[in-house]
Amino acid sequence: MEGRAAALGAGTVLNALATGTGAAFGIDVETRATVTLDPDADGVRGEIAEDPDADTALIERCVALATERWGDGEGGAVRTDSDVPLAAGLKSSSAAANATVLATCDALGLTVGDGTDGTDAGGGSDSTADVTRLEACRLGVRAAREAGVTVTGAFDDATASMLGGVTVTDNGADELRSREAVDWNVLVWTPPERAYSADADVARCEAVAPMADLVADLALDGRYAEAMTVNGLAFSAALGFDADPAVEAMPHATGVSLSGTGPSVVAVADPDDPETDLGAVEDAWSERPGTLRRTTTRNDGAAVE
Repeated sequence: MEGRAAALGAGTVLNALATGTGAAFGIDVETRATVTLDPDADGVRGEIAEDPDADTALIERCVALATERWGDGEGGAVRTDSDVPLAAGLKSSSAAANATVLATCDALGLTVGDGTDGTDAGGGSDSTADVTRLEACRLGVRAAREAGVTVTGAFDDATASMLGGVTVTDNGADELRSREAVDWNVLVWTPPERAYSADADVARCEAVAPMADLVADLALDGRYAEAMTVNGLAFSAALGFDADPAVEAMPHATGVSLSGTGPSVVAVADPDDPETDLGAVEDAWSERPGTLRRTTTRNDGAAVE
């Protein structure tokens, strides 16, 4: 009983720490999971390929919850490998959870619907699917909360990773408020340090709630790039990150933001806008320590392999 799946990393439009409303967008970096189930196994053993000493509680909990809900409580093993750096603000936990839940469904022989809550990708009924991607996403969010790797529940990050495109969510209710396809080129700068979401200063983030409300209004109006730029300035200040990388990008990018609770900064450019130039942003950011990654948005989301 073996299953495989992959899920996307994501960038931030609105950090949900201030108000519980969040927004994020899927990008073309992946985490892959392989799950092997054994009815006779006692518990679940996890492994993270990039860091053998990393905490595997999240992916182990994902397998356990999935087999409790859709199987017979089977144990086994789960292994993830990823292009998404850990603790960098690019939704590595959400990607790992989504990939693991879908791989467990695959190992159980379940079909996963392409759409959300019983609809297929074309908007019609997907009644033949055993599990929808949004159901799988919510189970991964539950596992993240139980494993203590998230403050907000990260439903915004999880839906962007699972469904692709830009998603706006109510993280308190695990409600998907909107989802829309987006076509951007993406540049990510990740400095050497790491920042763990569970360690974020929630009180300082709540202090910028009026700005977060403005960002939510912009996002729900489809003005995602403007929203992420306002978000980046507000949350860089709240979380103690330098806003200079964002300022350097603003003349050349459609939008730029601190991603998640940092430390990565993500700039996006509309490929049809001749006034954008991520090359100029890359030149500016290359003077800083860390790594640069060029990629694109993705609208297809996670999938069984």
